[in-house]
Amino acid sequence: MKNSKTIYKILTITSLIVFVAFFSCSTDEIDLTKPIKAIENDPDPDPDPDSGLLVAEDEDIGAYTTCNPDGENATRTSNDLPNPVNVGTIDDRSCYANYKESIVDGITWGVYNITDGSNKFETTLQPRIERSLPIANSNVGSFVKFTGDFRILEVGDAGSQSQNGTYIAQAKGQHTGGGGSPDPAICLYLAKPKYGTGVNANIQVAFDIYAERILERGGSGSGREVVYLTTVDKNAITSFVLEVGFKEDPSDSTKKIHYCNAIIGGQSFNWDIPDPERGTQSKIRYGAYRVKGGRAQIRWANTTHQKV
Repeated sequence: MKNSKTIYKILTITSLIVFVAFFSCSTDEIDLTKPIKAIENDPDPDPDPDSGLLVAEDEDIGAYTTCNPDGENATRTSNDLPNPVNVGTIDDRSCYANYKESIVDGITWGVYNITDGSNKFETTLQPRIERSLPIANSNVGSFVKFTGDFRILEVGDAGSQSQNGTYIAQAKGQHTGGGGSPDPAICLYLAKPKYGTGVNANIQVAFDIYAERILERGGSGSGREVVYLTTVDKNAITSFVLEVGFKEDPSDSTKKIHYCNAIIGGQSFNWDIPDPERGTQSKIRYGAYRVKGGRAQIRWANTTHQKV
């Protein structure tokens, strides 16, 4: 029993010596007289200030000038690319930028950028870079059909709802009996801006799409109605189909209907044009047209056109 107690004391003293020796060698690392502080992972002290900003890969951003040397063109058709990916004949009435193309995720996009006040050809008319397409006559069964995908990055902002927005496509066609423009629009597809919040408070994050339709042949201003159709997000690839043509009136075979039917993002928006008997043609244009303030940036890809 006495030997057991002696062994126990020796082990206790040995343990105490080891304990003291260990912490004596560690005084440079740990001060046992001070409370231990919990270690925390601090957040990034300088997070990316642009985190969350909605900017497209092929978007013009920052300050800009109304006209630029690489946006000048001698005529409305002089500065197209040799083999553009988009169908149709260029009609460039903007000195901000000429038509160009971008590749995003393997898709080649036609780039249509315009700024307020950049139409040097007709200073009283709105800037545009559009493509015109072949024209169909007014015979029953004739029509033109355009298909494509669009992305909207920015549209005109003039500071008021009535003046905001940019046309991305339009149905056109002449008529008999006079009235209006010699090359009148029938229905224009108008994108108006919706702004975000937070870091995107000054950024257009979505767009309301409207149909601006004539109420009578040659109608403009009060001779048109603006009808809401749908909303698309900024930079979202959206399918677009527009068919304009003449067909027999099912209620009277001696009459015809002049129709303008659109499908946007899979949603159908059919409309019959007023005074069909006065219509003499159907045609379509697309691109970017109208910017009464700021800048507009529209992208088009996978475009096709059919005329019957």
